[in-house]
Amino acid sequence: MLEKEVINFEKTAIVGIVTQNQSEEKLQEYLDELEFLIYTAGGEVVKRFYQKMERPNPKTFVGTGKIEEIHLFVKENGISTLIFDDELTPSQQKNISKIIEECKILDRTHLILDIFAQRAETSYARTQVELAQCQYLLPRLSGMWTHLERQKGGIGMRGPGETEIETDRRIVRDRIALLKDKIKAIDKQMGTQRSNRGAMVRVALVGYTNVGKSTLMNAVGKSDVFVENKLFATLDTTVRKVVIKNLPFLLSDTVGFIRKLPTQLVDSFKSTLDEVREADLLLHVVDISHPDFEDHIASVNQTLLDIKANDKPVIMVFNKIDAYKHLTIDPDDLMTEKTSKHYSLQEWKSTWMGRVGEQNALFISATDKLNFEEFRERVYESVRQIHITRFPYNKFLYPDYKDAVEKETDIDSSEE
Repeated sequence: MLEKEVINFEKTAIVGIVTQNQSEEKLQEYLDELEFLIYTAGGEVVKRFYQKMERPNPKTFVGTGKIEEIHLFVKENGISTLIFDDELTPSQQKNISKIIEECKILDRTHLILDIFAQRAETSYARTQVELAQCQYLLPRLSGMWTHLERQKGGIGMRGPGETEIETDRRIVRDRIALLKDKIKAIDKQMGTQRSNRGAMVRVALVGYTNVGKSTLMNAVGKSDVFVENKLFATLDTTVRKVVIKNLPFLLSDTVGFIRKLPTQLVDSFKSTLDEVREADLLLHVVDISHPDFEDHIASVNQTLLDIKANDKPVIMVFNKIDAYKHLTIDPDDLMTEKTSKHYSLQEWKSTWMGRVGEQNALFISATDKLNFEEFRERVYESVRQIHITRFPYNKFLYPDYKDAVEKETDIDSSEE
């Protein structure tokens, strides 16, 4: 008899707040996503805590009574990690750690950085993640150490000296400077690589994390990009030459976006995002089976605006139609109001989704290759238009061009 593989997940509790700008329904959506992030990192959520407040408590994020309730639960249930949905200030993290000493105190940003550290495969990705971690760590060093006494004295060490925390800060600052220099050198190298690709049309897959970009990349480009049903499965940009009909172009798969994306990651992943900035056409992939896909679209559009890539032609690609399920209302139910969660795919196509951008949106399944011919045709036509603008007399696109030129030459000769 085969034994089942035992996976030991870290017991985790999560904390969020309901404010004037964040309803309880919206908070639960964020906590659902936070729970998926924790699962991706190797944890298991056993309890959710939330509180209604006008604004976060500047000392402990939540109120005094709530922090005591959380502390009691952590002690009684052996919780190893407590994760807050919003980024904690250094002082908040320090204060909470003093009250709840039994477990690690993390926030959403720290968790995302930890997942990126797990997923980084190449030297460049690891350098980017380490830089983001150091930038996040620097203002929080004081809350991570208890040995803040002066360094030992002795010959050459008399005088006020330097506290250990100051030594640690100096080490981290030096490391940040070193990593920035290393990334500058790699950015320059990658910029040269992009310029050496010639004038081929560049198409970039963008979208929220875990929407199926890598699956689509594999299906279109016959690639072998790593695919997994977890967040941030792909960190390194993959570029492949793709040929549809007689037209070659470059297709790149980029890192997925997420709500509340840490600013440190946007800065350190500059070169990766340059693939998006320098693309001629963006394929915005959306997981239509996700209940919050409209929020995902807004988050991606905001990130594109932040990196100054919002002025590019975009084809909206609604993926995972095979997994899409909508809520239904019984004919005799006169109380339930129909919302967007009750829309069928056909109804969605008749809304703004069918008319987004200059062209209609596409509805496909990258896994089952549903409506794939329509997808290939649309991408071909869009790339072809860009190619024609760039190379108006390209014989490669017009197989009859040579015959037409020869006929014109024969006519001119006969007239003479």
